[in-house]
Amino acid sequence: MGTLDGRRFVIVGNGIAGTTAAEQIRKADATASIKLITNEPYSLYNRIALPPFLKQKVTQQKVMIRSVAWHQERAIDLMLEETVVSVCTSKQEVYLASGKVFPYDVLLIATGGRPNPLPNAGGLANVFNFQTLDDALAISAQIERSTHACVVGASYISYELTEAFRSRGLNTTWLMRGPRFLRRVLDEEGGALVDRIAEKHGVRVVHNVECAEVRGRDGKVTEVLTTDGQTFPCDLLGVGVGITRNVEFLRGSGIQINSGVITDEYLRSNVPNVFAAGDAAEYYDPYVGHHILMGTWDNATNHGKVVGQNMVGASIPYDDVPTYSTTLFHNRIMAFGATPESNPEVESVTWLDEPSESYRRLFFQGERLVGGVIIGQRKGFPKLIDMIKQRTPVKKSEREQVLAQTLT
Repeated sequence: MGTLDGRRFVIVGNGIAGTTAAEQIRKADATASIKLITNEPYSLYNRIALPPFLKQKVTQQKVMIRSVAWHQERAIDLMLEETVVSVCTSKQEVYLASGKVFPYDVLLIATGGRPNPLPNAGGLANVFNFQTLDDALAISAQIERSTHACVVGASYISYELTEAFRSRGLNTTWLMRGPRFLRRVLDEEGGALVDRIAEKHGVRVVHNVECAEVRGRDGKVTEVLTTDGQTFPCDLLGVGVGITRNVEFLRGSGIQINSGVITDEYLRSNVPNVFAAGDAAEYYDPYVGHHILMGTWDNATNHGKVVGQNMVGASIPYDDVPTYSTTLFHNRIMAFGATPESNPEVESVTWLDEPSESYRRLFFQGERLVGGVIIGQRKGFPKLIDMIKQRTPVKKSEREQVLAQTLT
C-alpha cells in the first residue's frame, strides 16, 4: 500500500478533528504523505473562542491555534481554499473543484457541517449565520454600525449571538419557534430559567413564533415580521437554526451516509481505509447502543486523536462522554453525554434552585445514566461522568436519589 515515500493520507477538513488526526498520523509515521484540505483561508482556529471574540473578550490572535508554519514543520501539506467535490473509492482518488486529483491510501472525512440559512431572508445584507472566523469578523463589524438586533433560533449558536449582541449594547430580541431554548434538552423549568437570565440582561425573549418576513431597505434588513403579526426593528439579524453535515459530495462514492458518514465505534466507514470524524461522523456510541451525531468541540478533538491512530493501523474504539459548555451571560450551561437531542427515548429527572439560578436534568436509558445538562453549580459533575463511563446500574426508583447525591 502506498508509494516509495510512504502511505498517502488525505484528510478533508482542517477543523480540530482533521488537524488532530494529521498530527497523530505524523507522530506515528515519519514518511507518510499527509494532505490536509480546507475550503477556508485559515489554518486551524478555535471555534469555541469565536463567541468570546465576538464579545471582545479575546483577540483574534488568541482564536488562532495552528500556524501555516506549524504544518510545514511537520510536513503536513495544508491546502487552503480548496474544495473537494467528489471521491472515487474504487480508484481511491479525491477530486477538487480546482481540477486537482489526489490519490489516497487512507482517507478521512472531517468536513463538519454548515449552518442552515434563514429561508425567507430575501438576500438582504446584515443577515448572518455564525460558524466561521469570517462570520465573526463580519458580525463584529456590523455590530458597530447597528442599534437593533434580532436573533432567530433556539440553539446554542442563537444564544451565543444573543449574548454577544446584548453585551455590546444592542437592543436585542430573541425569537424562537418553540416554547423554550433547547426545547428537547431542557424541560419547562430549565427553559424558564434561561429566559430569566437573558431578560435580566435586557434581552426581549419571544416564544412560539417564526419569522414570517424579513423586510429591508436599500438591500439591508430593517425589520422582522413574525407569524403572530408582531414587527421588530432590526438592522442586524443573527440566525441559529441548526446545521447540515457536509457530506453531499460523497453521494455515489459507495461511502454510506445518512445525516453524516455512518461509522463504527472505530470511526471506520463501510468502505475499507475510509474514516470519518467530528461533526460529519454519525458514529456508533457504545453508551446508548446506536449511532449518533455530536457537534461539540471536545468530541471532535477526541475523535481526531482516536481516528488518527486508527488510520495508521490501531484499533481503538471511541469510548468517551462528550461535553459542551458555554456561557449564559453571568451563568453557564453544560450538556454532557446523550441527551434527548440525539436520543429521544431517554427518561429524565430534574432539580432546580431558583435563588442560585442552578438547574440540572439527568437522562437515563433503562437502568443507566447516559447524560445530563447543568446550569450553574457544577458540583458532582465528575461523579456523573464516572457513572456514565462505569455504566453504573441505577434503578428507576433510585434516580432522584442519584441526583440528590451529586448535589451534596
